[in-house]
Amino acid sequence: MRKAIVIGCPGAGKSTFAKRLHEVTGLPLYYLDMLWHKPDRTNILKEEFDTRLGEIVQKDRWIIDGNYQRTLKMRLKECDTVFLLDYPLEVCLAGAESRIGVKREDLPWLETEFDEEFKRWIMGFPENELPQIYELLEQYKGKTDIVIFRSREETKKYLARLTCNYTFE
Repeated sequence: MRKAIVIGCPGAGKSTFAKRLHEVTGLPLYYLDMLWHKPDRTNILKEEFDTRLGEIVQKDRWIIDGNYQRTLKMRLKECDTVFLLDYPLEVCLAGAESRIGVKREDLPWLETEFDEEFKRWIMGFPENELPQIYELLEQYKGKTDIVIFRSREETKKYLARLTCNYTFE
């Protein structure tokens, strides 16, 4: 594993998993939310985001955390490993709500409330986003290692095994 992406529903714990993966592997970690969002809650231009992301994916080693479906194909073309956190909706909603008021390194501001629009987006994720993700992943079977987690317990077990078996390059 040299180039990995971590995708899944908001609240699933992508950033937490990506951080642990970074700690175990030493691979540089990039959070797409930090790339896209400015501290004042505005965004950079799509073209600037695409340019910065293009520079990251051309590097030799990385972990990229975040969905950003519009650019998923770009990352899939370059990665060798995909981690999809496909957890039940209730787990994702609880995860998103639990981080309200908690300072995070993957977002340039502190969330002070569970935004209703964001909550609706999470609720629609299994129906609106997940089928497209699986469709794209199907195109990369064989070229890319695809690891799908269905529970936090599976994720924890994977990281524990990886920690025991990982050899730094």
